[in-house]
Amino acid sequence: MTEQKVRWGILATGGIAATFAADLVDLPDAEVVAVASRSQASADAFAERFGIGRAYGDWASLAADGDIDVVYVATPHSAHREAAGLCLEAGRNVLCEKAFTLNAREAEELVGLARKRGSFLMEAMWMYCNPLVRRIKALVDDGAIGEVRTVQADFGLAGPFPPAHRLRDPQQGGGALLDLGVYPVSFAHLVLGEPSDIAARAVLSDEGVDLQTGALLSWESGALASVHCSIVGGTANSASITGSRGRIDIPFGFFFPDHFVLHRDGRDPETVTADPADGPRNTMRHEAVEVMRALRAGEQESPLVPLDGTLAVMRTLDTIRDRVGVRYPAETAGA
Repeated sequence: MTEQKVRWGILATGGIAATFAADLVDLPDAEVVAVASRSQASADAFAERFGIGRAYGDWASLAADGDIDVVYVATPHSAHREAAGLCLEAGRNVLCEKAFTLNAREAEELVGLARKRGSFLMEAMWMYCNPLVRRIKALVDDGAIGEVRTVQADFGLAGPFPPAHRLRDPQQGGGALLDLGVYPVSFAHLVLGEPSDIAARAVLSDEGVDLQTGALLSWESGALASVHCSIVGGTANSASITGSRGRIDIPFGFFFPDHFVLHRDGRDPETVTADPADGPRNTMRHEAVEVMRALRAGEQESPLVPLDGTLAVMRTLDTIRDRVGVRYPAETAGA
């Protein structure tokens, strides 16, 4: 795999799968060789759209395809455990969309399976692979703004989404938190790690999913993070990190920024912009490039999106849901 193209399979054919496939087509060292859906017609249409050679009308056939180096799982998160687990059991490497699973128990099962099989597994948290986000992380780690005191991040969509929509469906893990809130929570984790305490409030729908959720995360260091998500109001979708000697502000679209502003005590604000060579701000190519780099290096997980970090985020999401009273039908009493 060090010289030849990395051969991808895509499991599911929805909007995010199409976005990822389009970005893969633009990478010279990537090749999409197969796609799978639970509908043969859907798989055929997707394959024709992107020039993919093999189309499967079931997931198991894709998982069993030995010509695939890595599978991108793009189902709703309620099906991630089943789909990613099927691929891992068959010996495939996996990039799995976020939220990684419905809950931490399912995430632990996938991580345990990957480590047992010696397969590569990564959450598709493209924010962590974004060059500007990586620059922000490096600045914070290097002490550019001193000791981190607070983190703020929000992600909200105006909607309205009807009750039949995926985002309102408990059977599909609906609600703002797992679909949108995973970004603010993951951003706080990127900067500060796993919190020591969590408080949260939410407004729930008649179906029992969260329409909007706010959480206050705290750490033993004294740092705090305020995170918010909504599917009933379009928020600023911004983030900021405040330290003892400065601040970093990320405007609209903090999870795929085109610039950020660095404020340091005693200096003029500095605007840091994205390199045009990195592609459009909404590209998913960076996570694909990281997966292919790791596979060629023989790594079983990415240092940019470590599995222990993914598990920590899932524990935080579980705790927030526990605090606000959201539980999904698919979850068992031990989840």
